[in-house]
Amino acid sequence: MYYFMRYFVQIFFYLKYKIKVWNKENIPPKHTGGYIIACNHQKYADPPMIAAVVHEKFSFMAKDELFHKNIFFKWIITLCGAFPVVRGAGDGEAVRLAVEKLKKGRVLVIFPEGTRSTDGVIQRGKSGVALIAAMTGAPVLPAYIRYGEKNVADVAFGEMIPSEEMKIDPEDHKALKRVSARIMDSIKALQKQVCDSRGIPVPLKIRKSSKENTDTAENAESGNE
Repeated sequence: MYYFMRYFVQIFFYLKYKIKVWNKENIPPKHTGGYIIACNHQKYADPPMIAAVVHEKFSFMAKDELFHKNIFFKWIITLCGAFPVVRGAGDGEAVRLAVEKLKKGRVLVIFPEGTRSTDGVIQRGKSGVALIAAMTGAPVLPAYIRYGEKNVADVAFGEMIPSEEMKIDPEDHKALKRVSARIMDSIKALQKQVCDSRGIPVPLKIRKSSKENTDTAENAESGNE
């Protein structure tokens, strides 16, 4: 049933999107298993988009709320390899399940940002992916997804970050942050590659200038008079 759903998703997504796969040579051979795909997160469509391109048996974390929408939706995402994680709760059970599935040869898809970025700006990665990699020694395949106009979708893969770089003390917070930053830098490099090739700017977070902040504060004070 899993493979039937996977093939259905693959056909559906290639019909819906004009998918361009970048650096396809970086995708491990089929049935390699036991590695992590760390990807940016923009849409709920991201997990099936990965599944449409990489022909493996996946597991991926999904926020706990999705498992309470309705019974049918829960059945579908569970069948596709999803398991729940309670965001912001330091969910030890989710980490345990992730480690277990990796050791069974599954490919674990993780979105290190922890939430979707609707403006395309890649946010700071949380340390969960580094923790799971450290606990298993699993290598990490960086990935980047971009949705463009006219249903164009770019899916890019970086070079595999070897397991040797993942062998850190899971309780060493500085090491976890360092590995997490290494993973996010790889994802950002893929974003730059795709954007440069497409001739579009890399999305950047717009920050208010100090003058704008001052004007805002003055306006607020004026409104209180």
